[in-house]
Amino acid sequence: MYAVVKSGGKQYRVEQGQRLQVERLGEADSEVQLVPVMLVDGETVLATPDQLAGATVSARVIDEVKGPKINAFTYKNKSNNRRRWGHRQTYSSIEITGISKG
Repeated sequence: MYAVVKSGGKQYRVEQGQRLQVERLGEADSEVQLVPVMLVDGETVLATPDQLAGATVSARVIDEVKGPKINAFTYKNKSNNRRRWGHRQTYSSIEITGISKG
């Protein structure tokens, strides 16, 4: 059984016991519920909102990690206007603990 869940504007295909990194969700060692978009169990596919009304995907936040650093540089020609800046996104590392049809 697997599910497609939505988190942070992105969709992920998950199975029970799988670990993945999603955009920041919460504190470490906390339980979160993810919104299922589709649920597949063998030949059975649940995809409409009526079918997914009771379906849940639960996960446990393991840790917070940082993604790769992105460096950027902007400048304006002939005006001595330069700026360097960087960004490093924070992600939550989660483990899928259960998928239920409801």
